[in-house]
Amino acid sequence: MTEATAIRTGRSDELMARAARLFPGAVNSPVRAFRSVGGTPRVIERAAGARLWDMDGNEYIDYVGSWGPMILGHAHPDVIASLQQAAARGTSYGTPNPLEVELAEEIVAAMPSIERLRFVNSGTEAAMSALRVARGFTGRPKIIKLAGGYHGHADGLLVRAGSGAGGIGRPTSAGVTEATAADTLVAPYNDLDAVARLLDEHRGKVAALIVEPVAANVGVVPPADGYLAGLRRLTADAETLLVFDEVITGFRVARGGAQALFGVRPDLTVLGKIIGGGLPVGVYGGRADVMAVVAPDGPVYQAGTLSGNPLAMAAGLATLRALTDEAYEALEKYGAELEEGLSEHVEGLRVTARVARVGSLMTVFFDDDARFARFFHNMLDRGVMLPPSQQEAWFISAAHGESELEQTLAASRQAFEESR
Repeated sequence: MTEATAIRTGRSDELMARAARLFPGAVNSPVRAFRSVGGTPRVIERAAGARLWDMDGNEYIDYVGSWGPMILGHAHPDVIASLQQAAARGTSYGTPNPLEVELAEEIVAAMPSIERLRFVNSGTEAAMSALRVARGFTGRPKIIKLAGGYHGHADGLLVRAGSGAGGIGRPTSAGVTEATAADTLVAPYNDLDAVARLLDEHRGKVAALIVEPVAANVGVVPPADGYLAGLRRLTADAETLLVFDEVITGFRVARGGAQALFGVRPDLTVLGKIIGGGLPVGVYGGRADVMAVVAPDGPVYQAGTLSGNPLAMAAGLATLRALTDEAYEALEKYGAELEEGLSEHVEGLRVTARVARVGSLMTVFFDDDARFARFFHNMLDRGVMLPPSQQEAWFISAAHGESELEQTLAASRQAFEESR
């Protein structure tokens, strides 16, 4: 459908009212709430391909994609078959299993910077562990992050920039102490001079710099020309480890992630989302000498009851094996056509917005949140599900095709008109 319709929401509203009595904000992750756009989230009952169906039977083209993992689309037959086979053999062993070795080999083959790795259960856990490893390897206390970069909700990463171009972090969440945040330094993204100043000011004290090579939690913001190579040069000169957080970009912007796309080799890499095929997963890995400090080989402790879980390994392995060159070509083709169509609407209708894209990641930036909120609800009423914040990326899947493109562009033209 492209015309706005009075869609049914009764069952979703009822479920969300029940959820409000059970969960903070009625959700189990803040990004699922509609606080920035208003209204009540739709409760999704099932998904297939590029589409979702809510509790009231309404159908949507999905650009949330479970926030990134569903690069093949929902309920991909190879992934489902692998899960069914794995589940029939048992859901968790607490011992080594063959699938974790096979998946690790796929990851290492795609990302040569990862010589050794460790599976964990979330991107947050992976980023937290990678930075602990960096501190353990270097013997240094501080890390640098880039403003707007999100690396999970570990205490030391929930900080904002201080005054000036960069400075000591300040907590942006209650429950994070000043002392914890003080070891996190913050510089603006795409500003090499600010990073250089921090490394010089804290010479010999910075264990690692962690960066999303393509910023995707402030909307999609590509790195400036030479930025990632500049970070590589600055950190190498300072004997500081460079950590790429590729939880979002890994196996999405290219099979080898952003490090392959931009030709920059980090010391450590953090992965998640796609490598679990929609099940909980995370990875941190990198140089063999750095990873040698991880227990039981070394003194840096990290453990996990469900790490290397056979269901997650099976889903991830099936996903990576289905991501052929043809799949990436299709993702790029769809992304380019969607970007072109949306940009034509923006220009033709004189909408104060712009479209940003890297591969199958996309954001439409409006000049204020109110206009985005109107656009979001106009799209939702026409059967297109977007992330409920313009600070989040749209995720395209290999299941998106001509019908989805046609419906999305028809809906967006009318939604742009009504959101001006």
